[in-house]
Amino acid sequence: MIQQLVDFGAYSVPGFALIALAFAGFKAVQTAKQDPGTEEMQTIARRIQEGAMAFLKTEYTWLAGFVLIVAVLLGVANSFGGPESDQTPLIAVSFVLGAVASGLAGFIGMRIATLANVRTTFAARKGMTAALAVSFSGGSVMGFTVVGLALLGLGLLYIGYVEGASFLFPSASESVNPLSFALNALTGFSMGASSIALFARVGGGIYTKAADVGADLVGKVESGLPEDDPRNPAVIADNVGDNVGDVAGMGADLFESYVGAIIGTMVLGLGLYLNMDENASIGPIVLPLLIAGAGVITSILGTLAVRTHEDGNPQHALDMGAFGAAGLTALATFGLAWAVWPEEGIKTTIGSATATVQWWGVGVATVIGLAVGVAVGLITAYYCSMGKKPVNSIAMQSKTGHATNIIAGLGVGMESTAAPMLLIAGGVLASYQVAGLYGIAIAALGMLSTTGIQLAVDAFGPIADNAGGIAEMSHQAPEIRERTDRLDAVGNTTAAIGKGFAIASAAMTALALFAAFSQQARLGDSGIDILEPKVMAGVFVGGMLPFLFSSLAMKAVGDAAMEMIEEVRRQFREIEGLLAGTAEPDTARCVDISTRAAIKRMMVPGLLAVLTPVVIGVTFGPQALGGLLAGVTVSGVAMAIFMSNAGGAWDNAKKSFEGGGFKMPDGTVLEKGSEAHDAAVVGDTVGDPFKDTAGPSLNILVKLISVVALVIAPIIAVGGNFTPLWSLLFN
Repeated sequence: MIQQLVDFGAYSVPGFALIALAFAGFKAVQTAKQDPGTEEMQTIARRIQEGAMAFLKTEYTWLAGFVLIVAVLLGVANSFGGPESDQTPLIAVSFVLGAVASGLAGFIGMRIATLANVRTTFAARKGMTAALAVSFSGGSVMGFTVVGLALLGLGLLYIGYVEGASFLFPSASESVNPLSFALNALTGFSMGASSIALFARVGGGIYTKAADVGADLVGKVESGLPEDDPRNPAVIADNVGDNVGDVAGMGADLFESYVGAIIGTMVLGLGLYLNMDENASIGPIVLPLLIAGAGVITSILGTLAVRTHEDGNPQHALDMGAFGAAGLTALATFGLAWAVWPEEGIKTTIGSATATVQWWGVGVATVIGLAVGVAVGLITAYYCSMGKKPVNSIAMQSKTGHATNIIAGLGVGMESTAAPMLLIAGGVLASYQVAGLYGIAIAALGMLSTTGIQLAVDAFGPIADNAGGIAEMSHQAPEIRERTDRLDAVGNTTAAIGKGFAIASAAMTALALFAAFSQQARLGDSGIDILEPKVMAGVFVGGMLPFLFSSLAMKAVGDAAMEMIEEVRRQFREIEGLLAGTAEPDTARCVDISTRAAIKRMMVPGLLAVLTPVVIGVTFGPQALGGLLAGVTVSGVAMAIFMSNAGGAWDNAKKSFEGGGFKMPDGTVLEKGSEAHDAAVVGDTVGDPFKDTAGPSLNILVKLISVVALVIAPIIAVGGNFTPLWSLLFN
């Protein structure tokens, strides 16, 4: 009975994927049918869409060459495995399909987001409820396209590799199970998704922040223009950047997290399966796919709960949908684990003892993951929310100038790392105790199982932000901008929660992939000895990487922003009547500057992430590569929390001045346009590349390095034919 359920579950995964894609298609049609507004609004929206799609076309053209080269290298490197190896050149096919699926999800999501923005603006004429419905529908397309394409690719590849095992893996012997070949080939899908995600995040972050910094420093600080003023040449590029960075970039980010968590858990499930007796069940391998499939259904149900009235709080409606879906998924996980887990449990090693993992332990691990993700998200929201102590402290420090504002922001960001890191550590220990390493992987998957609605909530934010910009540029009534700003403020909070969730899931997913790497590299007997000099060297190099990576990203934003600032100043200086509103700015020039800067400067950080684990693994072997993974995971997660939260706090400290001014504890009010407000704008400008370029990209850096390590693990495995270069040279 259990085996029948397992087999049915494996073959049902593409069905769940098609349900997700059908729901995304329904939401896309629903969004497109809404009224796009006046001709002026449509013209502005068309400029934003054309800029966004032009960037994506240019970026994907460059990435196509990268994908082709890496696919060839992967295919060749995995064509010479010995009889004891589970290498297969089909990993290259999976890599290409993972990259294509990730890119396609970003294209579809951004296409609909740039249709939804202007329709949200026009819907705001009817009220905030109507605007929420349109913007959330647009975001839902991104969310369910991501999970649909991810599950469709994983499901079809898994079925194809397993069913065609005898034909596809003729070198499989009694010592190498065909499932090992199948899952090794499947890891390429995760690497393809992660590679595209990193370039999308870094490129999108450079694009959006170059435009944002130029628009803020020249338009707002130097020229005194309001947010999204149509006279500002960088405003269109800024709105394009919201889509490039926060829709396509976030979509690619969660796509690779979702895929990485599923594949990491499946690989660890393979380890449990291979250690079973003659009654072995592939339930632990298939269960991650089933949980993801259940997450599709619960996410769709969650979207139905996103309802509010005109005087209601949109945040409560979105929370109801997201948290409700998470709760339903937790219940579904208990049911699925009970259905497919062997009745006698599965023996594994927990600590130094042998323990039996039961079905309920898997369910508890999922709940632990969800609880940690929600807690980290709420802590992130606390440190980044207006009216809370951390943000207020930065706003108060702005009274004495730019330097004290920046010092306060750095302090808040550093402080904000403590609680999330402790929660993640506690989550790792607790999930390990109830289900071993498999429990850690399931906990990570639990956080990401409702990616459909999580990403819908995230993507709604930039749509609402764009809607406010279109309202300002098309000179709509003030109450329309007030409604879109209210949605945008909610979007900022949901984005902060989403980033916290993404960071927590990145840490747990990276650890799951680390464990999967150890298994595939056959480190079970020798392990990773921290006292071994090569391992310690790997830890130091891994700890350094997030700093070097962040430096490259920050410098890229700074260089691009300098060019943008000079261009905006030139236009204000040379285009007669621009500031007076009697002449049109050259917005296309600013869009071109951001596009060229992003494409040119995204390559080095991306290649750093892909090549470093290969160089360390080939030169020093799997133990040193394990040290690298440990260092980059700890350093990268802490750095990501610091940068994301510092940037978010700086952002809302600036916004604290933009309503009726910021009220100090002594009752005095620091007005918008004051020197304190100027200091807050500068602080926000410093924080922009923190929270929207380097910070989010670090999540992907940590996971991509782990995925690359997992992909090359069979090649450099202990006991195989591979000899590290270091040993060849010095032994």
